[in-house]
Amino acid sequence: QVQLVESGGGLVQAGDSLRLSCAASGRTFSGVAMGWFRQAPGKERDFVAAITWNGGNTNYADFLKGRFTISRDNAKNTVYLQMNSLKPEETAVYYCADSLSGGVLRLPVAYDYWGQGTQVTVSS
Repeated sequence: QVQLVESGGGLVQAGDSLRLSCAASGRTFSGVAMGWFRQAPGKERDFVAAITWNGGNTNYADFLKGRFTISRDNAKNTVYLQMNSLKPEETAVYYCADSLSGGVLRLPVAYDYWGQGTQVTVSS
């Protein structure tokens, strides 16, 4: 049983930064990639970023414009999302997810396991 636990969310002001963490446990980590998604109330779950375990290839949502950085620590089975210059409209629950076999990493269906989410609230 794979478990993903996000942490690092909270309440910040517009323009502030946060770093989210996602720790994976429960098996020898041999998935293809990890991703971050976010979901605001009443909206769909949107892709934010993804990173492969081998090679560390990254993929970002177009709207981020370089403000976020995804990284990984293979030894700790942990993935991070550094978020800078946060905006109020980015208030959402942020989820990490584990893709075992890859695919179109911008789509939720590519992922096999999901964390419980961490709330990020950005005040104006």
